[in-house]
Parts: sequence; C-alpha cells; structure tokens
Amino acid sequence: MRRDFMPTLLLILSCFGASWVLAESLAAPVNVSIRDLKGSSAVVTWDIPDGEPVIGFAITQQKKDVRMLRFIQEVNTTTQSCALWDLEADTDYIIHVQSISTSGTSPLSEPLHFKTPKDAETQASKSKDEVTMEEVGQNAQLRAVELVIIVVVLIMWAGVIALFCRQYDIIKDNEPNNNKDKAKNSSECSTPEHSSGGLLRSKV
Repeated sequence: MRRDFMPTLLLILSCFGASWVLAESLAAPVNVSIRDLKGSSAVVTWDIPDGEPVIGFAITQQKKDVRMLRFIQEVNTTTQSCALWDLEADTDYIIHVQSISTSGTSPLSEPLHFKTPKDAETQASKSKDEVTMEEVGQNAQLRAVELVIIVVVLIMWAGVIALFCRQYDIIKDNEPNNNKDKAKNSSECSTPEHSSGGLLRSKV
C-alpha cells in the first residue's frame, strides 16, 4: 500500500463521520474481483471468511496515480457485492474492501486493479451481443418451424397408416362373403345333369 494512501483514507473516514475502529480479530475480505465491467460502471464482489460476524462493508475507490477517493459504506447487510457508478472510460482504478462488524472494521483487502474499457469498445461489445442474441432468436424460430413441420408430417403418416389398416380390415371382412356369393352363383348357373339315354322315338 502506498504511504500516502492511509492518511487520505483516514481523512475520508472522518469526513463521512465514520467512527469505526480496526477490529484486530476481524479478517479482511478475500477473492475481491470485478464483473460486469463497462465504460462507466462495474460490480465489485468479494468473499467473507467463514464465521466472521460481518454486518456490512466499506469500499474505497481510487483512480490510479490520483489522490481523490470515493468511499462507499453500507451496514445492516450481508451482501458481498457492490455496484460502482460514474466511472470514467479508459481509466485505471484501485479498489479496497473492508468488512464491518459491531466491534469495528477489518483491515483493507488486497488491492484490486482494473481498467474500464473505452466507450468504442463498450459499444462494439454491446452491438456484438445484440447480434448474437438476434441470431439465437432466429435459430430458435427456425427450429420451432422445423419441429412443427416434423410433427405435421408424422401426424399425416399416422393418418395414412390408420386409413390403410381400416380399408384392409374392411376388405378382409368382405372376402369370405364374396367367396360364398361366387360359389352360390356358380352352382345356380350350372346345367342340371340328365340320366343317360337318348330321345324316345315313337313307333308308327
């Protein structure tokens, strides 16, 4: 930590009317990181060691090589993230996080250095994300249409198969009746048999 940082921090604390004292038994936050980084905003997150009686947090935000600080403090909360706003694009920042308990504050966390992107980079990233989301939406619509077509084709095939089975059953049921009718018709149309012998001739 730079030697000129602590006096500035104490001055900021006094300006905000903070009456917290360092709690020797309270461990500093760990795994401090930045997410959702944009040109003018970001979100800082951290972890609290297990068993620490934390009731709030304090964050110091400093531009690199600049003495001006921003101090953010919140109590009666167990959240482990905080939004940073009004950041300047293409600027280096240093972040420290402290835990707050009923007995005081923890030491400062390890410094976190990050740099905000340029506005042009932010806009390009946003445009890329929008195009990607649009492509995803179009792909989803195409898949939905394909699924509907497949379902319709399957239903049509099922209907054709059901119709064919029904016609086949009707034909099969009528087949014995047709055979009986044919046999009956053939017996009726056949010539009756006559006893052997010729025509009787009368004698004169």
